[in-house]
Amino acid sequence: MTSRKRFLIAMTGGKPDRVPCTPDFSNMIPCRLTGKPFWEIYLNGNPPLWRAYLHAADYFGIDAWFFNGGLDFQYPDNGVRWEHKITSRTDERIVQRHYTTMPEGTLESETTYYRADPPTPTEKPIKDVKGEFAKFRRFFKPPTGYKIDSTLRQKDEVGEHAFGTCVGFPGFQVWHVFVQGGIEPLAYAEADEPELLEELCELQTRQIVKQTEMIIDSKQFDFILLGGSGAITMQSPALFDKYSLPCIKQVTRMCKQAGLPTMLHSCGKETYLVKRCAEETDLDCVNPLEIPPMGDCDLAELKRLYGSRIALMGNLHTTDVMLRGTVDEVERAAKKCLDDAAEGGGFILSTGDQCGRDTPVENLWKLVEVCKTYGKYE
Repeated sequence: MTSRKRFLIAMTGGKPDRVPCTPDFSNMIPCRLTGKPFWEIYLNGNPPLWRAYLHAADYFGIDAWFFNGGLDFQYPDNGVRWEHKITSRTDERIVQRHYTTMPEGTLESETTYYRADPPTPTEKPIKDVKGEFAKFRRFFKPPTGYKIDSTLRQKDEVGEHAFGTCVGFPGFQVWHVFVQGGIEPLAYAEADEPELLEELCELQTRQIVKQTEMIIDSKQFDFILLGGSGAITMQSPALFDKYSLPCIKQVTRMCKQAGLPTMLHSCGKETYLVKRCAEETDLDCVNPLEIPPMGDCDLAELKRLYGSRIALMGNLHTTDVMLRGTVDEVERAAKKCLDDAAEGGGFILSTGDQCGRDTPVENLWKLVEVCKTYGKYE
């Protein structure tokens, strides 16, 4: 059975030839394997991150799930212009300033790229949610069309792995990326000007629905990933219900009608999210189901409560087990996950969010080995 078929059968609740193995290492480990400074991948695209991930997937022999590409969405020319300037460079880091000029004025932001770590935003563009709301709106315009050439090239390189793409969903877990100060000013806005965030939610939902329509229309993808890391950690369950859940319901319904499977990723707390998605949406699969202290998920309990409705993907601890653990500890933890959730299918063995840069290769190989041996249903 191909890696692609194995992954898709499991993520839609079925029982493939064995449990797929897909540790979450879409960033740091692929960059490490290139032997280059991380800024070469993130800033210069040499190689692009998606290609580095495919190389790492083949190196470790995992059942890769590709979602780092997508359609080349086309947006109308609405007077927005971007300029990027390197303002500082040392042996350890590169600082780049971003200038986003629009009819309402210019937004400035900054990203710091590191030699041996992923980049981080060191200044965000929106400094005043209310005062700059007209500028904020412009980040969430719906596309008017798409190009497919780059998608076809990526799909060819992905080969026999599952080929997906990613859309977001509204909520603090997305908006904090744009706002200086993160969730704190958003919390004040929710208390003082909730109508602004309600409008933002409507705008982003409109954008995501249009993107989803185009993804379905392209007929190129095996699945859609709804990305929303921290959807319960960065906002309350009540705010998740208010801002995030309606969009998730709409997108998963559209995809189900089109026969396109959906998965949702949200690191951090996720038990409430799994419950709501299993009961209220057409979502097929959810990950990474992190355990405490990063998350709040009990894999066996989630399987018992929701395993007949939604496929599960997780959930070895990325620090205590994958990074710091011995090979024997990885084997024990992997077998426990399989014991907790593999029965009957609908399970993908994975890790919490992002295996660390220095995760021993022996631990990753052991994870794959356990899946190939202990993860067989017979």
